[in-house]
Amino acid sequence: MSRKTRFILALVVLAGLLGYRYWRDHRAPAAAAEPAASTPAAEVPAAPPRMYGRIAFTPCTLAPQFGAASVEAQCGSYEVAEDPARPDGRRITLNIAWIAPDEDAEVAPDPVFLLAGGPGQSATEVYPQLAPAFREVLRHRNVVLLDQRGTGKSNPLKCEGGEDLPFDAGLEAVRAETARCRDTLSKSADLRFYTTTDAVRDLDEVREALGVAQLNLLGVSYGTRVAQQYAMRHPDSTRALVLDSVAPNTLILGNEFAANLEHALDLQFDRCEQSPQCVEAVGHPRAQLDALMARLRSEPPMVRYRDAATGESKEEPLTADAVAGVMRMYAYMPLMSSVLPLQLHEAAQGRYDGLMALARMLGDSVAGQMAMGMQLSVVCSEDAFGLQADPAQEGTLLGNQFSDFIGAQCELWPRGGMPDDFHEPLRSDVPAIVLQGELDPVTPPRYGEEVVETLPTARLFVLRGQGHNVVGAGCMPTLVAQFLDTTDAAALDGECLDDLGYVPPFTSFNGWEP
Repeated sequence: MSRKTRFILALVVLAGLLGYRYWRDHRAPAAAAEPAASTPAAEVPAAPPRMYGRIAFTPCTLAPQFGAASVEAQCGSYEVAEDPARPDGRRITLNIAWIAPDEDAEVAPDPVFLLAGGPGQSATEVYPQLAPAFREVLRHRNVVLLDQRGTGKSNPLKCEGGEDLPFDAGLEAVRAETARCRDTLSKSADLRFYTTTDAVRDLDEVREALGVAQLNLLGVSYGTRVAQQYAMRHPDSTRALVLDSVAPNTLILGNEFAANLEHALDLQFDRCEQSPQCVEAVGHPRAQLDALMARLRSEPPMVRYRDAATGESKEEPLTADAVAGVMRMYAYMPLMSSVLPLQLHEAAQGRYDGLMALARMLGDSVAGQMAMGMQLSVVCSEDAFGLQADPAQEGTLLGNQFSDFIGAQCELWPRGGMPDDFHEPLRSDVPAIVLQGELDPVTPPRYGEEVVETLPTARLFVLRGQGHNVVGAGCMPTLVAQFLDTTDAAALDGECLDDLGYVPPFTSFNGWEP
């Protein structure tokens, strides 16, 4: 996929080799000393696999993609039919990781499954970043990570080789790259069978293989779609839902991206507008962004900058698409977006190197972190029919790029099926908590409000000053663990969330304003 397409599609910026910690904790015991004769030392037999239901697991390390610590786990696999109508056809090996409580813990029978976002992220790859949020859950419950088919090590559908397309690549170039990717991946996958519905079927097969009667599902972003669909299809097997940054079943992915980003940026930039010190130091971020985008659309400047990965000095044009990508991806996390007012002020003075470096660094970090083929299989099967260009979005940062580009790609991509009621709201008495970030640029709080309307036992938490993916913020891990213990959302004391605050904007290269 091109850099431009990756910016439009990627919903989260998120493997490594086994390190010393894994070697230290799981190395084989030393062999017995050799006798005087030259008899070879006896081999130490490997430890037998650990069984969870019918699935065998062996020790493994989940390596972080970024700075988080690695996680010790048990890894296994489970085989399913790619096409449910052809059980004797191609088989897919699903990758599974299991993190167990301490040996002396009293373990509840219902595990927690983490459902990753994207679409296109791998549960086993993102878990190390989220592991602290599960610390209290792991006191009494198993945590299971299932790489959704098409992601991670579950027959991943990654479109390799298109990184060199420029940000301003036209539709024809993107179509050509999409066709190349489709033809390559079709050699090892039927791209029609990598949808949310297929993932729900896999999830229930794995549940049965583990010998588990009910699941607790913790979905993040797109993972909340999987969780809601599972609860619709398998209500008796769903014990509780934790929906973090929820995407309502009714949502067509893409139609509201542009408007949601504009609203979130206005809220985030307003933190600077409310501070006389910030305005004095860096001016008015929103006005500077609008002026910058107009300038870049008419005449992108050549910018010399230092490549963060190689240290080399480079010169390239700074385009409006590149800046739009920076604004969108950095808006996911207020800790990151706090640098934007200062960088926009620098650009207003004709100093563009900071924004250029951010754009290039972001492009490199997004590359390879999302299974874009799987994402296209999901979006083209479940959302493309409802994508609509909105004339009112033409002047926004993202405009109608998503509907234009994804529409062009989905004309070429094989499409799977979905149930007739796929986009109906989840109507259920299943216990649920819904977590939303106040400043989320992709799944705003109103999505949570919509979802809880048809879940009478659900409770909505809107976390002040937070962006996308908030399960680890403040005391939320404690509240999640308490909810999973009791399934009583109404009894949770959420006052501890009042301690959450706002990240102040950078007003100089020395850091945040005092």
